[in-house]
Amino acid sequence: MFVHHSKIQDYDHNGLADDQPVEFEVTQGQKGPQATSVHLL
Repeated sequence: MFVHHSKIQDYDHNGLADDQPVEFEVTQGQKGPQATSVHLL
């Protein structure tokens, strides 16, 4: 699943940990599904 950092709410520029729980919506991008409205839990 592709996720662009601009779609992460409250993003602090430290990136996401491999085990970071998130909630998101899926939309169809030009190259396939992508995550939008990503919220850190």
